[in-house]
Amino acid sequence: MGVAVVAGCVWGLIRSGGGGGVTGTPETAPPPSTTNPLTSGRFSYEVVAGPTTATDCSANSYGDMVEWFAERPCEQVVRGLYVTEEGDARALVSVVLVTMPDESLAQQLKAVTDTDGTGNVNDLVRDGTASLPRAPVVARGRYHSEVEGREVTIVETDFFDEHTDPDLLHDISVDAARLADHLRDGEG
Repeated sequence: MGVAVVAGCVWGLIRSGGGGGVTGTPETAPPPSTTNPLTSGRFSYEVVAGPTTATDCSANSYGDMVEWFAERPCEQVVRGLYVTEEGDARALVSVVLVTMPDESLAQQLKAVTDTDGTGNVNDLVRDGTASLPRAPVVARGRYHSEVEGREVTIVETDFFDEHTDPDLLHDISVDAARLADHLRDGEG
């Protein structure tokens, strides 16, 4: 608040030509966004690993995606691993943010990863970056993806301890797509 008052006084001096009289109403900038992607939705997430950033999507993929990315290199891949809980359900959530050279390739990437059996980008447990005892295999759980411009967000999630609730797992996977903002903020 004190910064806004000082900025207003300085603005008033500038507008008045420094003579001491304020001739205009200072405009204050809107407050910076304080929305935390880890806590701003239905579920709250705790970071388990990452974000990790790379420029070689092929080296960070498995299945058919290794060759797909070799022929259509990405600009960047940022990966993170999270945990969320609801009641007695605890889920492991992998979020991947891939930046492609153009929007057309981003759409193609989404279409390919949305197809069963094509492989995907490795989550941080699968490639050994994160060691998490008794971690579920997120690729066997729920999948969700979104594309915005040149960016594709890929979410895979599954419950710990063989918990089952398909509707809750679906809701988590859709909600977790907002964690792409966390990956953008934490990359580098």
